[in-house]
Amino acid sequence: MPRPRKPCTCSCPDRLALKAVFKPVGIPLGELECIPLFRDELEALYLCDGLDKTQAEAGDCMGVSRGTVQRLVASARRKVAEALVKQRALAISSREETPL
Repeated sequence: MPRPRKPCTCSCPDRLALKAVFKPVGIPLGELECIPLFRDELEALYLCDGLDKTQAEAGDCMGVSRGTVQRLVASARRKVAEALVKQRALAISSREETPL
């Protein structure tokens, strides 16, 4: 049995209720593959790239280790790059929800 997930502290108040899908213009959502971007990945990406915090500082803000932030940022960057290059939808959701 895997270890329970450690809760992350999300500092942006709007991110808790955020459910959004970003997609290329002119293509119906039903025709696109959807890539899930989880809120903790989005938060790590925003702190490191948007606010220019180090991974250690971002880990302190989120209440997780620097290594966890590194994995979250790497995963988020890969997903965002794939969505942009391959013209796929990017769905922001929590890990408990299943994206579109």
